[in-house]
Amino acid sequence: MHHTRGATTATILGHTVHLIGAADTRAEGRLRGLTAQLAYVDEATLVPEEFWTQLLARLSVPGARLFATTNPDSPRHWLKVGYLGRAAELNLRSWHFRLSDNPSLSPEYVADLAAEYVGLWRKRMIEGAWVVAEGAIYDTWDEGAHVVDALPDMRRYWLGVDYGTTNPFVALLLGEGVDDRLYACGEWRHEARATHQSMTDAQYSAAVRKWLGHWRHPDADPDAPAGVAPEWTFIDPSAASFSTQMWADGHPGLARATNDVADGIRSVSSLLAAGRLLVHRSCEGLLTELPGYSWDPKATDRGEDAPLKVDDHSADALRYVVHSTAHEWRHLLTSTNETSVP
Repeated sequence: MHHTRGATTATILGHTVHLIGAADTRAEGRLRGLTAQLAYVDEATLVPEEFWTQLLARLSVPGARLFATTNPDSPRHWLKVGYLGRAAELNLRSWHFRLSDNPSLSPEYVADLAAEYVGLWRKRMIEGAWVVAEGAIYDTWDEGAHVVDALPDMRRYWLGVDYGTTNPFVALLLGEGVDDRLYACGEWRHEARATHQSMTDAQYSAAVRKWLGHWRHPDADPDAPAGVAPEWTFIDPSAASFSTQMWADGHPGLARATNDVADGIRSVSSLLAAGRLLVHRSCEGLLTELPGYSWDPKATDRGEDAPLKVDDHSADALRYVVHSTAHEWRHLLTSTNETSVP
């Protein structure tokens, strides 16, 4: 095998092998004109259908084959409907595995990973089932179990920001408690439509920094100085101008929020199911949104997983800050937990 790091081709046993990323439909153009005898596709549900169709057309050598692996997705996904569901009609064979069927994984690793996945993701990633995303996104949400009136001492804080001009603007403060749980500790929210008052980036920046400067732990000594300094502030990646304003105003620890919607929702879901994420009662916007945060049925009909874009601004701020800090708290899901939410 001969390959130069970064090159888009390699030579294996004298054959030219093309290494092609398929992040969007434009990748389909790289296949045109090729004649191929073997293809390997990883995570096939993430490949655009146009790319897949063109790839099949390029496998014109007699005896040519395509091998693919994938995690399950929606049962209405094009791969399931157009190919796996028609295996009897096509020259196609498929196999179904659960995570525990992988002989190279230790039982401890399987148990740890299973603890991180709940609901929809557990059925897909652990059990290997093609199931539809429908109904409430956070189906383990229980106001009686997840909402608190008091907060423990915090080891550190992070901030998540969902930017809006006509839509609500939300800054959500997330803390890591000394009890090894995460807490939505406080929320600053501005709704231009409700107040009939728009704000500029500079005004938003000043308001958020003022709120942080005056925020006080609910159980803190009233004589103690106010203010909280988040280690990092994760901002809606589409809000470049606001990030620039915050940087110009000297706000430390700025970062673009990780905006993978499905993975972010899974992170929040895992914490809620494990009883490791609680919400302080002062976060009124978040408490209003979470019970109604639902999958979009029209997206489901298209074979896609997407939340309804309605009343989701505090929920987005929570997703930004939780998923962007996943490497900091993931160990909490595999530690002993006697208060998990059923």
